[in-house]
Amino acid sequence: MPSARMRLVRTKPPRSQQRLLPGLDHSSEIPEKLYFKIGEVAELTGIQPYILRYWETQFTTLRPTKSPRGQRLYRRNDVLAVLRIKELLYQRRFTIAGARRHLAAEQESLRPTALDSIRLVREELKRISSLLHRNIPYK
Repeated sequence: MPSARMRLVRTKPPRSQQRLLPGLDHSSEIPEKLYFKIGEVAELTGIQPYILRYWETQFTTLRPTKSPRGQRLYRRNDVLAVLRIKELLYQRRFTIAGARRHLAAEQESLRPTALDSIRLVREELKRISSLLHRNIPYK
C-alpha cells in the first residue's frame, strides 16, 4: 500500500507513440457506407460536431450534402478530408489559413486539366495505331 506521500502519476505516452488519427493511416477502419451522419464522423475522427460544422465554412474541400430534412450526410471522401484537415491543424500545427492554402496547392498539383487528359488519350491512340500498323500485313 503506497504511503500518503507517494502518488501514482499517470502520464500520457509521448506524441510519437500516440495514435492520433484512427482512420488516416488505415482507411479500411472507415466503414464501407455510402453516407455518414455528423455524429458518426465525429466518432470516427475524434472531432466534435461543432468543429466539423465550422470547418465546412473554412475549407472548400469539405462539403457534405444535406438530406431533405437538413441533416448533413458525409461521404467517405469527406471523412478522409476531415482526417487530412485534422492532421494539418493538430499534428503539423498549420493555421486554418495555412491549411487551406496547403490543401489548395495539393489539389492543384493533383488535378489534371482537360488538356492533360486529351494529350494522354491522343498519345495512347497513337500507340495503338502504331501497334495495329505493325501487325497488319499489307496486300
